Order: sequence, then structure tokens, then C-alpha cells
Amino acid sequence: MNTEVNSRLRSIQDLLDGIRDATCHDQQRDRLAVLEEQMSSADFWDDRDKAERTISELKRVKESVQSIENLSSEVEDAVSMLELALADQDSEAMDEVEQDSLQLLVRAERLELKTLLRGKYDAANAYLEIQAGAGGTDACDWTMMVQRMFLRWAEQQGYRTTIIDEQPAEEAGLKSSTIHLVGDYAYGYLRAESGVHRIVRISPFDAQARRQTAFASVRVIPETDVVDDIEIAEVDLRVDTYRASGAGGQHVNTTDSAVRITHLPTGIVVQCQNERSQHANRAQAMRVLKARIREAQERERREEMDKIQGNKSEIAFGSQIRSYVLHPYKMVKDHRTDHETANTDSVLDGDLQPFIESWLRQQSRTDRSTG
Repeated sequence: MNTEVNSRLRSIQDLLDGIRDATCHDQQRDRLAVLEEQMSSADFWDDRDKAERTISELKRVKESVQSIENLSSEVEDAVSMLELALADQDSEAMDEVEQDSLQLLVRAERLELKTLLRGKYDAANAYLEIQAGAGGTDACDWTMMVQRMFLRWAEQQGYRTTIIDEQPAEEAGLKSSTIHLVGDYAYGYLRAESGVHRIVRISPFDAQARRQTAFASVRVIPETDVVDDIEIAEVDLRVDTYRASGAGGQHVNTTDSAVRITHLPTGIVVQCQNERSQHANRAQAMRVLKARIREAQERERREEMDKIQGNKSEIAFGSQIRSYVLHPYKMVKDHRTDHETANTDSVLDGDLQPFIESWLRQQSRTDRSTG
């Protein structure tokens, strides 16, 4: 056991060394000092938007720096405690170190995972769009199940969520849903979920209880400050207002406060009905529209580069990424990573993190092999 614990602690130290390199830890510490100095200046709040961005960055940098340093300190304490326990032949203390080392390894692996979230927008909030696909009423019901699955996942991760638009289907479920997720790295994690999600089950809407396959597509868009420089001419917009829909309560209005905006040059359509006023819904819809336009521009640039370089890259949106089989057996399988589980209830209740982490690690290996 002693050799195993000692080896585990060395592995954690190696992991921490890699994390320091990946996060540019020394530069992060220097950046933290600069940000803290900026916050202490007398004119810090003169530009409120800039101040809030600085505070947000400081929070992320401080968390990164302190999480590494705190974990490193605890590993050093565990190493010292193990040495004392061995010297004193204290079996109780050695058992305690073993338990501590297991917990420290889990924390180190979680910290390592965050180093994979180094994309341009990975730290950003996200818009999650879910759309019913083929499968009729079953697809609409599946879309509502997918919405709940992501809301439960977000709750488990500590993200704040707002359903900014949902379109109920005629018989049951939803035609579409748009969720705003607020929290660090919401987009970085959720981009693993873009694509088509397929369910196979006995249809609750089939009187003959036949097996049915249905689809829902998921699209994830980052919410970033860079959309502020996107200018949209009013003549390029068609704005429609309508009465908010829903099962009842606060989402059903007695006035035409819901807003649908169509960007005529691109055909992009966004809707918002969550806010009480038409003005607030329009403002939220414009933020989503700008994010969609930015995403479309960057996708076009990537596709153009792929043509120039002769690359064939998979486009996540529109491709089947995962199957949720509830009959004749139970299995959720990701077709990109081959990660799977028979605990379908847990996954549908929001336990998506193992699938997300598996995809992130695969992407990291792919990037290293092609970089």
C-alpha cells in the first residue's frame, strides 16, 4: 500500500507540473497582480463595462492560480505526512494518507481537464439551441427530454440557466428550445454536445407500442464580447411580435411581448419570449442573433481554410453524435469516443460529464497528433 500511495502522489505532482505548463502558471500569477492593481485604482469604476470584464477575468485567473497552488500545497502536506507515518509505523495515519491521495488525484484530474478548455471562447457563457428532428411527436417529446437533461446537467455544474424561448409542439413536447447558460466554461464544456442526439424506445404515443427512433439536434453558441462590433442595419431585419406561448404561468403573456427577428441576408431566425417586455425580448434576441452571425462567419472561415488546406473536418452540428437506447436494451453510447453506459436514467437526469470529458480528452489527443 505504501508504494502505491507514494506512486499516486508522484503521479499527482507530475500532473500538476503539466497543468502549470499548460496554463502558463507563472504568467497567470503576473497577470493576477496586474488585474488586482487595476482594481485598486481610483478610476476603476469610471468605465463600468470594462470594470466588469476585468472583474470577470480576475475571477477566472485567481481561481486558476489558487486552485493549482492550493492543490500543490496539499500534495506536499500528504507527502510529508506519509513520510512521518512510515517512520512511526503509524497504520492509522497511513490509511488517512491513502484516502487523501485518492481525493487529491480526483481533484488533479478535474484540474487537468480544465487545461483542455483553452479555446478562444471556452470560458464564455453559452446559448444552447435544441431542435426537434425526424420522428414526429416522439421527436418533440425527445426534445423536451433533452432540454430537461441539459437543465439538470447545468444545475449539477452550478450554472445559472434561463429558457429564453421554447416552441411547444401540437400534441406533446417541444419543437424547439433556446437556453442561456451563465457560468465559467459553459461553452467550453457544452461544445462537446453539438450534434444530433438519437433516442430508440417504445413510443408512448403508439397504440401498438412499437419501437420508435427520434432525433433532436443540439447547437451551442458562445456568448462573447466580440459580438459588440457586429453592426446590423435595420433594413436587414424583419421583426415580428407575437404572444408568448407555454403551459402557463409567467411565460404566458396577455400582450404581444414575444419577439422573432429574421436576419434577411443570412436567413438566421432568433426568438425570445422569456422577458416581460417587448423591448427586453428584442434586446436579448439581438444578442443571440449577433452571436449566431459571429458563429456563422467563423464557420465559413474554417470551411474555407479546410478547402485551401485540403482538410476534411467533421461538422458536429447535423452529425449523429450519440444514441440513447431504451429498448430492447438500455445503453447510451457516444459514437465519436465510444464512451458508453447502461445507466440511461442517470444520463437523462443530467449525468453528461463523463461523455463531455471523454470527448475533450479525445480532442486534445487529436490536436496533439495533428499539431
